[in-house]
Amino acid sequence: MLTLSALDKVYKTGTFGTSDLHAVRHVSLDVQRGEVVSLIGESGSGKSTIGKMVLHLLDSTGGTITFDGQDVTRLGFRARRDYYRKVQGVFQDPFSSFNPIFKVDRTFETLRRTYFPRVSQSDWRGRLEEALGAVSLEPGDILGKFPHQLSGGQLQRLLIARALLLDIELLVADEIISMLDASTRIDVLNLLGELKSRGLGILFVTHDLSLGNYVSDRVVILYKGRIVEQGVTSAVFDDPLHPYTRDLLASVPHLDRTWDEVEAEESQRSARLAGRCLYHEALAAQGRALGEEADGGPAGGVPDDVGLVEHAPGHFVGCFRKAAEEECPAGA
Repeated sequence: MLTLSALDKVYKTGTFGTSDLHAVRHVSLDVQRGEVVSLIGESGSGKSTIGKMVLHLLDSTGGTITFDGQDVTRLGFRARRDYYRKVQGVFQDPFSSFNPIFKVDRTFETLRRTYFPRVSQSDWRGRLEEALGAVSLEPGDILGKFPHQLSGGQLQRLLIARALLLDIELLVADEIISMLDASTRIDVLNLLGELKSRGLGILFVTHDLSLGNYVSDRVVILYKGRIVEQGVTSAVFDDPLHPYTRDLLASVPHLDRTWDEVEAEESQRSARLAGRCLYHEALAAQGRALGEEADGGPAGGVPDDVGLVEHAPGHFVGCFRKAAEEECPAGA
């Protein structure tokens, strides 16, 4: 359904824009219908930037975005409006997604005028009540109120209800529960699970590994704008290969193990991989030059946008460098 190919985002920084900041480096991934793919990484890893490029809130610098077989990397106004009938986003701060001077009714009425001008008011009311019911909201408790009169959890559900009214195919969920309390979090996550079962594809952006493990079919680990590891969730979480992925998982508190047990497990894994780079080992085994990109293009050493190799079925890993300025442990 959604395919990103060698997607890049470069910001111009410094005096007169003379410096480049590579926010996203050569990212390739896909999301299928009825699948949750999580983008996981720390702040500044590029995960939210990727989500904004998918939603056309930011223009990409290079690469392509394909949706249902069509290149949607650059869209005009009318084409973008049609695109938003199929692709919507829900963001970390739901209050920023609503105009504070308009009641909730006005927000949904704007949606009706834009996308369903021929639908009668009575039919629209029925659709609206059905969508609100799907996200466990009572119309009488919601409609006629201003955004500040509602909780963060209610506003998040309203955003999902808006997406349901459009009958979308892909939802970009960017840190959507980080501002919610624990009881509301599980409600929103279970709602996403229900939408997934209906065939909705979800690109889930988070810095929380436990959430990624809970909701994802596949995970993509990002560091400084590039993918360092990706694959089926159980494969990546049960046997993390890249040093950055291992560092992330080691930082998560474990209720079933002591800190000493976690450290001992990580020490064993690090010793097994010490001085090695599975990416370059795989390239060498395939008879290819070290530093050559996964797609076969020359790179001149180890490039910033180095690709991935399949270490095990459904489990891909990149060069073991954590950053572009570091040297590869394999000495390439």
